[in-house]
Parts: sequence; C-alpha cells; structure tokens
Amino acid sequence: MKAIVYTKYGPPDVLQLKEIEKPIPKDNEILVKVKATTVTVADIRSRSFTVPPAFWLPARITLGFKQPKKEILGMELAGIVESVGKDVKRFKEGDQVFAASLVGFGAYAEYKCLPEDGPVSMKPKNLSFEEAAAIPIGARTALFHLRKANIQSGQRVLVYGASGSVGSYAVQLAKYLEAEVTGVCSSSNLELVKSLGADKVIDYTIEDFSSNDESYDVIFEAVNKSSFTDCMKLLKKDGTYINVTEPLPNARMLWTQLTTSKKLLLSRNSPETAEALNFLKELVESGKLKVVIDRSYAFNEIIEAHRYVEKGHKKGNVVITVEQNNKS
Repeated sequence: MKAIVYTKYGPPDVLQLKEIEKPIPKDNEILVKVKATTVTVADIRSRSFTVPPAFWLPARITLGFKQPKKEILGMELAGIVESVGKDVKRFKEGDQVFAASLVGFGAYAEYKCLPEDGPVSMKPKNLSFEEAAAIPIGARTALFHLRKANIQSGQRVLVYGASGSVGSYAVQLAKYLEAEVTGVCSSSNLELVKSLGADKVIDYTIEDFSSNDESYDVIFEAVNKSSFTDCMKLLKKDGTYINVTEPLPNARMLWTQLTTSKKLLLSRNSPETAEALNFLKELVESGKLKVVIDRSYAFNEIIEAHRYVEKGHKKGNVVITVEQNNKS
C-alpha cells in the first residue's frame, strides 16, 4: 500500500510517499481502507518536533529521540471497513466509519488497523468522507473540555480562536449547550464565526477583547494566543478557563489556582472510546453541528497541505483525499 512516511524531524519536505506492507488486523481490530484524513496542528508539531523547552525530554521519549518512532502521521480518518478480526462484533466488511488514530497516528496511509473498542464509529450519513475525517480530533477535543466545564443554559462563553478546528466546534457545541457565545477571530473570519451561531464576534485585529466590560463563565482558549492575565480579568470569580494546547500550568496559572476559586482545565486527551463520536454523529445528522473545511488536497499534495497549515491561519480543517471518487 501507499503511505506518507517521515524518518526524521524537519520541514514538510521530510514527508515521502512510499510503498509499504499492508497491515493485517488483529482479532479485535478492523482494517479500514482510508478514504480521507486531515492535517492537524498536532501532525505539524510531531513532524517538525516543535515543542516548548519544558516538554522537550518527555516529547522525545514519546515521539522518538533520534528519529520518529511512528513513521506515519495522521490522527483522524474516514473510510470503509475492508475486513475484521475474528472477535470483532461492532463492525462488518463494507461499513463506512470515521475514527481518531490519536495514540498510534498512521492515518496517512491507504489502510489502517483500528481496535473496535477505540474511538471509531459509523460515519454520519449526510457527510462525505472528507467532512467526516475532520471531526474525530477537533470536535472531540471541544466536546470533552466543554463537558468538563459543566456549562449550564444561559452561561456566557468566550471562545478565543473561534475559526480554527477546535474553536469552530467549540462555538457550535457551546451554543448546543444553550450558552451565550462570543467568538474571537480575525477580520476575514467574522462572517464564518457568526454563521456557526456565535451571538457576538470580536475582531482581535482591531479590538482588544480584554477591554470590553463583559464577564464570562467560561473562557475557551483554542489556539493559545491570548494573554492568560487578560483572560483572568474577564473570567468570573467562580468561572472556568479552558486551554486545549497547554498540558501543564505555568507559574501564573498555579498562583491563580492557589489564590482564587477560578477553575483551570488544561489540555487532556479525550477518552479513547466511541461514545463522543457516536454523540457527534447524532448532532451532525440532525443538523446541529457542521464541519468547516478550509482546503482539500490530494494524497500526493500532502507536503503543500503541511506548508499551508504550518502558517497558522487555516479556517476549520484541512483535509486530504487519500482515494478519489469517495463522496458516497
């Protein structure tokens, strides 16, 4: 089978299209013929090994010291089940599925084996494979953290980075939870964020979001580009601050936790189960959640896709079509 492989850290050019051995599913696994995948920020960081200094050692241990342990990137996919292991009960040959391959990566390939009890679910019937592939990471991340914040109807939520993958889902899911949502984004994305249901949109290029007189029950930082101090000014005394890119608190965050009643929810991986995907599938099929696709690339254009995402200005998601003619 064909796969996009990288054997050293570096710029997008380290990615190479190669022929490798097709995997064989274990007894509890399904073999998926991948129709579409995505380029996420996590793929970019893993490929380039761009991590904060404090995380250099644990990241090297996880990803590989001299070279990548996992040579095939790709964290989410959609495709068709080609075969199943003898113990598999949930899926059968021909099923259309979408899944996260977070732990093992591996979605940049024509085939991928997945455990049936992992984050894999039947594809939403009203989405293409490309659209479905753009749900398992961004939407699950937003849903997991918003659930942890225990949002109640009528609460006020601010989403910083509202036009990105996680942010665009956070806006929609917060509205589904009946919150009053303010999105922060650039001028070119104002209409997009409004179309996702935001009650108010702040253009950070012309307005300092922290200078308004509003206060919020939840501040959702999706891109880690706002000032924590500014966020604390706007967060209610018993409010919740969410940051999906910071796994550990810095000194200022620790001090806030010690001296105030404000809650901090930092980056955590969603449970590796199908529950969230099943829930998101229902929302999509009922028209309550939509997928934002910025650009689509062919499998052999993945270097260009990585270059684009690395610029840091994508709207929603960037998808890769692994096999053509896959709109069913």
